[in-house]
Amino acid sequence: MERDDHQLIDQYRGGDVDALSELVEKYRRPLFGFILNMTEGHGDADEVFQETWFRAIRKLDSYRQKNFMGWLMRIARNLIIDRHRRKRPSVSLDATQAETGLPLMELADTAAGPGAQAISGDAVGTVARAVATLPLEQKEVFLMRLQAGLGFKAIAKAQGVSINTALARMQYALAKLRPLLQDEYNAMRDVI
Repeated sequence: MERDDHQLIDQYRGGDVDALSELVEKYRRPLFGFILNMTEGHGDADEVFQETWFRAIRKLDSYRQKNFMGWLMRIARNLIIDRHRRKRPSVSLDATQAETGLPLMELADTAAGPGAQAISGDAVGTVARAVATLPLEQKEVFLMRLQAGLGFKAIAKAQGVSINTALARMQYALAKLRPLLQDEYNAMRDVI
């Protein structure tokens, strides 16, 4: 006889560990399937699945809702969002494929697509004005990289600095541009 969620929760609160096992087994497939589709493979999915249950168990005394599966999904979703926010790209912009020498990652075409064209033509001017506010060395690195498509070795050589200095200048430029262009980014993201 299958027990409903509230019975299982009450029994677990009363010390019946098997009740928790039954809950986990009951929701394993749908919860893990959701997590797997929202993460980057089984390793990430396993971690989020386990953390979802850890958090659910810790908060079980405060659970007062009617939809246990919905509650589990919300916990999992919040964990996934937190993971995505913490994750940083780990590929260098200069990284190439060993066998072909082609870039692993390419920058998007700077030509405006249909979504971007729908946005006021002022966005291009806003970006240009924001780039103009950068210190000269940072502006050079930014434009050499994005407009000329130069690698950081070539940029470093052109500026007469180490590659680490060129990379740092690019990071500083991007850090300064982010707050200046946040509104344009949000507008483009909403349209595209």
